[in-house]
Amino acid sequence: MRVRFRGVEVREALLLQGPAGWGEFSPFLEYGDAEAARWLAAALDSGWRPPPAAVRDVVPVNATVPAVRAADVAGVLARFDGCTTAKVKVAEPGQSLSDDVARVAEVRALLGASGRVRVDANGAWTVDDARRALAALAPYELEYAEQPCATLPELAALRVDLARAGLDVLVAADESIRKAEDPLRVAATGSADVVVVKVAPLGGVASALEVAAACGLPVVVSSALDTSVGIAGGVALAAALPVLPFACGLGTVGLFERDVASAPLRPSGGVLSVSAASDVAPDALAQCAAPADRREWWLDRLVRCYDVLARARAETR
Repeated sequence: MRVRFRGVEVREALLLQGPAGWGEFSPFLEYGDAEAARWLAAALDSGWRPPPAAVRDVVPVNATVPAVRAADVAGVLARFDGCTTAKVKVAEPGQSLSDDVARVAEVRALLGASGRVRVDANGAWTVDDARRALAALAPYELEYAEQPCATLPELAALRVDLARAGLDVLVAADESIRKAEDPLRVAATGSADVVVVKVAPLGGVASALEVAAACGLPVVVSSALDTSVGIAGGVALAAALPVLPFACGLGTVGLFERDVASAPLRPSGGVLSVSAASDVAPDALAQCAAPADRREWWLDRLVRCYDVLARARAETR
């Protein structure tokens, strides 16, 4: 990683090549096999199934600003060519609300009045913390706050509190979708105004499309800190959605020092082309090759997660 992001300094992924193309299996290291198996299902979906029909040629993309110092924001935004929307990480452990305000203020100043700014707390705030933080951040005209609290009851309570306080900030659900046993409960419980949908945690493009349709809420497609292989799946999802009201968080390849594709999927003019290829380059694979012990760790994880999928399939017969 160019900078520490979501606690990650080195991103690890396993790539699969199937008849339909490449698939990416990259659940975060702390995930158990049951959760990680959904990511394997997504990799198999990408490698063995053609993408759905696209209804648009390009996908608008947002910049992603890690929890850096305000002085470093300009350098981060410079990696996202033409992006006029930025998602800003907040609630970083070891930092304060004043750090968040300074970072968001700098993003707003650099994007100008016409730019869009959203924040992402990754569920780190309590309801009271979120209300105070969003009151301090609302003057910077937030598009929405992504996963400000961890649980659905907290998100629902926060929406009520924000309305009572006259704070016009939408609440978006991310972890409550991608880590939930039943992602549709977000809509059923009135816990969010927007849903953030990611291909890998939901088991593939086809499954993510079903979840997006069933939720019945505005959708933002985002990456899970993927390589260009995983980003291609997100682009395929975003291209197939009937309506795409928000810029998508699919520009995160720019957060890596290097990538596995011959032409990394980075935004140009604020968009990603749906027709852009994500062909894996042999020399890039060689440069990014994992040490032998990590390779064995991932291959063992692959086998375990495949067994999880096989058992689940057998149980549904």
